[in-house]
Amino acid sequence: SSLAVQMAAARESVLLISTDPAHNLSDAFGQKFSKDPTLVNGFKNLFCMEIDPTSSIQEMIESADNSAMNSIMQDLAFAIPGVDEAMGFAEVMKLVKSMEYSVIIFDTAPTGHTLRFLSFPTVLEKALSKVSQLSGRFGPMMQQMSGMMGMNANHEDIFAKLESMRSVINEVNQQFQDPDKTTFVCVCISEFLSLYETERLVQELTAGNIDTHNIVVNQLLFPPKESNCDQCNVRHKMQQKYLEQIFDLYEDFHVVLLPLLTHEVRGVEKLKEFSRLLVEPFEPPK
Repeated sequence: SSLAVQMAAARESVLLISTDPAHNLSDAFGQKFSKDPTLVNGFKNLFCMEIDPTSSIQEMIESADNSAMNSIMQDLAFAIPGVDEAMGFAEVMKLVKSMEYSVIIFDTAPTGHTLRFLSFPTVLEKALSKVSQLSGRFGPMMQQMSGMMGMNANHEDIFAKLESMRSVINEVNQQFQDPDKTTFVCVCISEFLSLYETERLVQELTAGNIDTHNIVVNQLLFPPKESNCDQCNVRHKMQQKYLEQIFDLYEDFHVVLLPLLTHEVRGVEKLKEFSRLLVEPFEPPK
């Protein structure tokens, strides 16, 4: 959210997309968002949308005309792990490709979910193979699948649908691997588990040829020297230890330090104020 606010000050138009099932953009901006881009209150060029990457195949299952068709789509969903996310991701990408924004920012879920899109072309290959098997079993019934996926869905239609999704995802992956078009900003806190997750993420991004050279370290404590809060001082010491490791590990990276605040960052004005720390280095109290 903070990055989008800063981008909106520098670029013509910005779209912020949340693919995190826990959707917190609405909470952060104090405004309800949906799967359609919505202009953020107080901005002329910042839009947000929240999507559920697993809803695509569920909608297809629910729109099936009869129980046999329903069964086919469920077979596909359960036989191939990740096919629901891959299809949902492809649908979003098709939508995004038709839009004109200067910058698109993805607010992704924690690291476990973040890099699945790299495997989506393979997932859809498996889906195409599975549909081929299913069409042999249910060929005549599949001719009756109308209204599903916005077309008269015989097995050729499903093939065409999955094939178009695969080509969209392949194209998107190529864009993600172009450092002139895409970079990944890692956000962590100064603790062992978070540092471990960040290192794993950076390695996976590098293996996937995705540019990453920015790390934001959030929720840092800076107690005054005369502070008699033992907990604050102990935690500060621990954070500084891991901060040193972050600077050692990522000496070529741009590392941004953000303080732990005494209030929540909610609402446009507080987001604007907090987001300035991304571009103006935070000065801890002396």
